[in-house]
This record gives sequence, C-alpha cells and structure tokens, in this order.
Amino acid sequence: MDSKTDILIAGGGFAGLALAIALRQASEGALSVTLADPALDRASSDPRASAIAAAARRLFETIGVWPQIAQGAQPILDMVVTDSKLDHAMRPSYLTFDGEIAPGEPFAHMIENGPMIAALLDKARAEGVDLRPVAVTQFHHQPARVTATLSDGTSRSARLLVAADGARSSIREQAGITTYGWDYDQAGIVTTIAHERDHNGRAEEHFLPAGPFAILPLTGRRCSIVWTESRAQAARLVALPDPDFLAELEMRFGLHLGDLALAGPRKAFPLGLYVARSFIGERLALVGDAAHIIHPIAGQGLNMGLRDVAALAEAIVDGARLGIDVGAHSVLERYQRWRRFDTMAMGVATDGLNRLFSNNSDVLRLVRDMGLGLVDRMPNLKDFFIREAAGLTGDVPKLLKGEAL
Repeated sequence: MDSKTDILIAGGGFAGLALAIALRQASEGALSVTLADPALDRASSDPRASAIAAAARRLFETIGVWPQIAQGAQPILDMVVTDSKLDHAMRPSYLTFDGEIAPGEPFAHMIENGPMIAALLDKARAEGVDLRPVAVTQFHHQPARVTATLSDGTSRSARLLVAADGARSSIREQAGITTYGWDYDQAGIVTTIAHERDHNGRAEEHFLPAGPFAILPLTGRRCSIVWTESRAQAARLVALPDPDFLAELEMRFGLHLGDLALAGPRKAFPLGLYVARSFIGERLALVGDAAHIIHPIAGQGLNMGLRDVAALAEAIVDGARLGIDVGAHSVLERYQRWRRFDTMAMGVATDGLNRLFSNNSDVLRLVRDMGLGLVDRMPNLKDFFIREAAGLTGDVPKLLKGEAL
C-alpha cells in the first residue's frame, strides 16, 4: 500500500525546497508535502555562489529563510559593463548601474549556495515537510491522483507531482514533454577567488570575444567568477595546473583588486537555451531548470526558478482556498499562463545578448558600444533595466513582492 501526500516534489534544490516551505506555510500545515531527492544529504556542500535578485530576496524574507543567510549575503552596490578584446590594454566602461532599486534596498545579493540550501533544508524540516533522500524513478496516473515509485522501493500517491529535478529532468522525459532550444558550444567556468583589495560591492561584466567574464562580489575580499569560453577551451582551462589557470584568469580579470589567489574549486558547465514545450501535464508541474535553461549572461537562472515557485505556490493556494483540487488543470493552467511568456521573453533576451556580444566582429563591437553608451545616458531606461533584473516588473506574484499568500 502506498503512502499518500497532497503534493510530491521531486528535487531538493532551491526551487523544490522553497516551494515546499511556501506551501506548508500558506496552508498552515493543511497541505501535506513530500520532497524526494537522493542528494539531500550532500546538497549543502555546493561550492558555487548565486545572484539573488531583490524579488527573490523578498520571497526568502517572506518564508522566513533570509535571517539565516543574510550575514553571508554580499549586496551588489553597483555594476560596470565593459566591452573589449582580450589583448586590449584598456577596458573602458560603457555602462554603469547603481545597485539600489530603492534607498537601502540593493537590486541583488551574492550568496554562496551551500549556506542557502542548508537554510532552506532547516526551514523545510521546521515546517513539517516530509524530506526523503530518494529519487522518483517512475510514476503513473490513477483517478484523481498520481502514484510515484521511489528508489527505495516505496511509493507515494499525490494529488500533484512537481518536477524540480533539474535540466535533465527524468520526470519531464517520462511525461513526454519535449524541450526546444539549442546548445551554444560554450561552457561557463565557475570558481571563487580571493584578492588583495576590497571590491566595495562592485560587480563587473567584461564582454570578451569568447563570451562574458563576470566578477561578482562575495563577502570579504572574495569574488565569484562566471567565465564563458568555448567548450573545448573551457575544458582545457579547467584542466590546467593551478598556477597556469590563475595566469589565464588574471589576463581577463586584471589587477585592479591586487594579487589574486584561487579560493575554491573550479568547474565548467555546458551552456544552452532550452524551454519545455509545456510547463504542465496531467497532475504535473515543471519548475526551475526542469522547465527552462537560459544563458547566465544576465544572472537570472536561479531567479527564474524562484519566480516559478512564487507563481505555482500562489495558484495552488488560491485554488485550495476555493475548494479546487490542487492538481486540477485550471490551477496548473493558471501557473503556465503566468510563467511561459516571462520565460520566453527572458530566453530571447539572453540569447540575443549572447549572440551580440560573444563574437570578434569589430563592426558589431562599434554598434553595441554605441548602444551601451546611449543607454548609460538614459536614467529612466537604466532604472527599468535594474527593476527588470530585480524581478519587479510585470505581473509579480505575491511572494516576490514580500506579501504572504
């Protein structure tokens, strides 16, 4: 006999955990939530860091997670965009942004992934989420429910199954939901460095012919690096001995922050644009990377997943209060309508930026630098871009506005 739960979430990353917490809180425990992920025991060892936009920070504040991670959060106080070739001696700034969307409210923070996941796990336990360190291996539909088989041989019957199991979602594949998009033949090298001088909360985006090289401030005299190269070049760079890798990094980073030192492991991740053809199925919803993968050029990947969480949680809770089955098509269709346009718009924007900047064309460089210079002279347009990056434009779900469901 299988165990029953209202909502079964497959995947214990940011999206899966945040959704589980939000649903338990908003329903005051009335909705039972099971979260299954075989990597739960090691999820908090992730050495990477992420940009948390203002809207996502408001979500974390609303569900009570932010106080645990705020001390390790580095606000981005301003941002500089440059465009040059690798061998250029000077990297002039074509576009600058102030880092606040309101007095005292930065548009984003940089936070290391490990402490964030640990805080989410602690909160999920406190809210009574049934955490299972197992995988959802398969599922089938029954009248009014979906039953999932877990990797430990047990099963769970739920009114709604949520796929938060990443870019290679096995649940999405089993549901027959295809994706469309393409590889970029690029990889993002991610690592952490220490430096001699203070960064003063400044983020930098150097557009180089191979792709963007982002310097993102962390607490202390450290920065997270997101470095785009061709896949072949990225594999070569990651395999270099530490001194040689650091020398390559310094060529792109520069010496404005003094001497550099490696302060974390390095890894290369393949880049592409992929969007699921549907975000929903029969008693199924896709969130986060299971629904979409975009280029990190705008630092929006994790934030897009949390926007999914806020929209799906609101659709479910509103439906439940009206007595509607949480897995009903009307509930899921509301979520899909809410998220697909925003996702497609962000995908098109990041794809266009990547194609515009990741090339060696002098003509395109002249055109784009003129465009950056014009934007830099238009305060209202810059304010719009900052609010867009902060996740505060359009039809914003309650959690992203800092409102309880």
